[in-house]
Amino acid sequence: MTNNNLYSDHGFHVKTRRIESERLKRSVKVDTYLPKGKDFRYRAYLLINDGQDLKRMNLLNILTGLYAENLIQPMVIVGIHAGNRIREYGTSGQLDYMNRGDLADDYNKFIIEELLPLVRQYAVDRSYDKLGICGFSLGGLSALDIGWKHPQLFSIVGVFSGSLWWRRKAFNPRWPDSHRIIHETIKRQKARPGMKFWFQCGTEDETEDRNGNGIIDAIDDTLAMIDILKGKGYNMPEDMYYHEIQGGKHDVATWGQSMPLFLKWAFKP
Repeated sequence: MTNNNLYSDHGFHVKTRRIESERLKRSVKVDTYLPKGKDFRYRAYLLINDGQDLKRMNLLNILTGLYAENLIQPMVIVGIHAGNRIREYGTSGQLDYMNRGDLADDYNKFIIEELLPLVRQYAVDRSYDKLGICGFSLGGLSALDIGWKHPQLFSIVGVFSGSLWWRRKAFNPRWPDSHRIIHETIKRQKARPGMKFWFQCGTEDETEDRNGNGIIDAIDDTLAMIDILKGKGYNMPEDMYYHEIQGGKHDVATWGQSMPLFLKWAFKP
């Protein structure tokens, strides 16, 4: 691990470092956001896939406003810059029908075995009150997959415009909503007590409507996931929250619009 710089902006320290990952066989750039002027160790943490997008999202401005109004608890945010998204993101243990996501197992192990031990340096007694993971698009699918498979670590999952369509078999119009990997995985497994889930979609996330029901696939897939979780005993809005943005697109600006609501819901003081 090498530290590249430590700079300050908008009341926060943003520490940029590179982790030489044995699992991924590459250097992983991470940005750690820490409030200034805090002389205690933190108990809330959030890992974010596609961390390279956080600057364009103006995350520092978002955090500054939330802290100024005491709307979120002091926390550590770790933005993980993506590598080869189509290979590293996805569902661990199951490739999609085009053999994409072949490095998802390694990315999962990078998070658990290599990144989290470094993040724990900020924790009280190396433990957490809250540990969350979130992501955008394919990074959102990855976050849901990792969080669900490690309930002993993660209590919060955020999925922004998640690529929940990820399939183990090619699309067949006879069964338009079949073979979605993450839906099948969660449906057949037991609930994770204490876990909370945030989902966001935009009404202009895409235009595809594979089953012809008048609802775009991004929203359809997300609502189907929410129904599966409801069947396992999760309730809205305590355990789950769905934020649908009228006119919202599949882009950083839309996800940035939703980010303050997610942080307030998941990490309120």
